[in-house]
Amino acid sequence: MTLTRAQATFPPPIVAAKRWLDGVTFPPDRPLINVSQAAPVAPPPPELRQVMADVALNDDSAHLYGPDLGLPALRAEIAAQWSAHYRGTITPEQVAITSGCNQAFAAAIHALTGEGDEVILPTPWYFNHKMWLDMCGVRAVPLPAGEGMLPDPDRAAALIGPRTRAIALVSPNNPTGVEYPGALVRAFYDLAKSRGLRLILDETYRDFDARSGAVHDLFTDPDWPETLVDLYSFSKAYRLTGHRVGAMIAAQPLLDEVEKFIDSVTICPNQIGQHAALWGMRNLGQWLAGERAEILDRRTAIEDGFPALADQGWRLLGLGAYFAYVEHPFTLPSDQLAQRLVAEAGILLLPATMFVPEGEASGQRQLRIAFANLDRAGIGTMFDRLAGLAL
Repeated sequence: MTLTRAQATFPPPIVAAKRWLDGVTFPPDRPLINVSQAAPVAPPPPELRQVMADVALNDDSAHLYGPDLGLPALRAEIAAQWSAHYRGTITPEQVAITSGCNQAFAAAIHALTGEGDEVILPTPWYFNHKMWLDMCGVRAVPLPAGEGMLPDPDRAAALIGPRTRAIALVSPNNPTGVEYPGALVRAFYDLAKSRGLRLILDETYRDFDARSGAVHDLFTDPDWPETLVDLYSFSKAYRLTGHRVGAMIAAQPLLDEVEKFIDSVTICPNQIGQHAALWGMRNLGQWLAGERAEILDRRTAIEDGFPALADQGWRLLGLGAYFAYVEHPFTLPSDQLAQRLVAEAGILLLPATMFVPEGEASGQRQLRIAFANLDRAGIGTMFDRLAGLAL
């Protein structure tokens, strides 16, 4: 019997990894260190939760269907802030609010592709992007990362075929953490523009980029709507993971197609979450700056502590945003190593086999560490456990 597209798609990696915990006991003096998922574990700040409670209690419209493409005030706020930050011109009509950034990607793919089309994905890839392409009957064309875990526009150009519709980038990158240089992002944009493709740029982690100011200049091109599809998530910035609020900035005609997808799937984004995102954009700038500073300090803690692992043959391949991407020194394949780390080190992380095509050699040696929920002491404990491995 023919498999459905969902049946032919690999299981969600986070869900699969959590099953490794079944039957394993972690003593109080050696609790589990969970670095498998890039999501805040703390709730939104109290003042934002109060705003959400007030909306729930006092704004009856928040419990009804809202506009398919989101609250007009939130769309306008994003347009204004993005225009100022990137020194470009973005109108509210070029902004759509989605149920998280994953839905923004899904909607973009539905709007841009048909059966049998292709999208170029740098590897290691964000697994949900690959999963969605598989479930849509769209071929993901792997673009292996080169030096510094950076994709090469020239290699991408050689992969473009008659069915290619888009190139998808994530920067800062998930899973490697690498921050793509502005010139590199521009090179991919120019390539996409010259070949009549769309560049999908997922900037979920832009609020935790170590660089200051605009990290690319794509919106300064007056013709950006013809090429760029910019994606964003409020989950990380304001800890709204459970409220599912994301955004897409793209040409208005493309958003007309996106509207069909949203109306057929969720009808509208979460209303209370949208009000929270809007209030956060207007009032939590200083708080978000503190969140960024804390993440950057934890990144520094990774850099400071890694030499102890490097002395044992580990390599730090990428670092940034919520992630460290590492190469381990063991003969054991990474998927087997990751499972053994649960019982032998009390660490849950993801193997690179979840981020690359099946059989790719790099997947056997590499691991992703999502360190954002560990403080400096927790990072030190993690390094001590990894350094003490005897495999």
